[in-house]
Amino acid sequence: MRPIPPLATLPQTSPAPGGESYETPYTLTRPAAAEMPFLFASPHSGSLYPASMLDALCVPLMDLRRTEDAFVEELFAGAPAAGATLISARYGRSVADLNRDPRELDASMFEGGPPRTCGIPTARVEAGLGCLPRVAARGEEIYRRRLTREEGEARLTHIHDAYHARIGDELAALRETHGRAVLIDCHSMPSIQPGRRGLADIVLGDRFGSSCDPRLTSRAERAFRDRGFTVARNAPYAGGYTTRRYGRPKRAIHALQIEINRGLYMDEQDVARLSTFDTVRGAVEGVITALVETAEILPRV
Repeated sequence: MRPIPPLATLPQTSPAPGGESYETPYTLTRPAAAEMPFLFASPHSGSLYPASMLDALCVPLMDLRRTEDAFVEELFAGAPAAGATLISARYGRSVADLNRDPRELDASMFEGGPPRTCGIPTARVEAGLGCLPRVAARGEEIYRRRLTREEGEARLTHIHDAYHARIGDELAALRETHGRAVLIDCHSMPSIQPGRRGLADIVLGDRFGSSCDPRLTSRAERAFRDRGFTVARNAPYAGGYTTRRYGRPKRAIHALQIEINRGLYMDEQDVARLSTFDTVRGAVEGVITALVETAEILPRV
C-alpha cells in the first residue's frame, strides 16, 4: 500500500503570463481508511475565476456559476472515508472545461490565433462550449474582448494540463499498487433540458460499455435504484473526454461517469442547496460504498 500523505493537497500558486498567478487547480483528498483502487473526480464543481477573466466579462458572474456542477464535490465527500481518493476542481468550468479535449478550441476567440493547434471543429465548439468556453449558461457571449494567446495557454497549462497530469499519475499509481484502477467521474445535469421529458435522476455513462467492466456499471445502477433513484444509461450522457481518455478496461483501468439531476438537491437559479441536500448526500455515500466493494470482482492486470 502507498504511504498516505496528509488528507488534502493544499493550494499552491503558479506564475502565468502577465504576472497573474494560478492556484493549484484541484484539491486532492487521500483515503481516511485503507486505500482502495478508486479515484472519484469532480471536474466541474469549482468556483474560482482568475482576475483577468473577471475583468473581461460581459455577463453577470452568476451566469457562469449556473454552468458549474455546484456542490458535487460535497455530494461525493464521503469517498475518502470509504477508502477512495477524491480530486475536485477548483476553477469554474467556464475558465477551462476539464471534460473537453484541449484541442477543442474556437480560434475566433483569440487575438493572434489560438494558443494551441485546434482539432476538427465539433458541434460543441461551434456552440461555444469548447475547452475554453465562449458562452455562458443562457448562450450569451462571456467576453467583451478577444482573449490573448497567452491567456489561453496559461489556462490550458495551469488548469487543464495540471489536472489531467494528476489524474493520470493517480490512476497509474493505483494500478501499480492494486493491479487495477477505477475512475468515477462525478457530474450534475440540469433538471430541465430542451426537447427532453422525464429526465432520470441519475445517468450513468460508460461509453456504451467500452470504458469500464460492465459489472461496475451494473453495481452503480443497482446501488442508485436501491436508494429510490431512477437511472438511465448513456442517454443523454454517455461519458465525455475523461471517460474516453482513461477508460481502458482491457488494461485494468475503468472509467464510469455519473450525472446527478440538479433538481434533486439544489436551486439551479440561485445556485443554493435545497433542504433535500443532506438526504441526497447520504444516499450517495451509500452508493460510494457499494461501488468501492466492486474492487474485489474487477480483474487485475
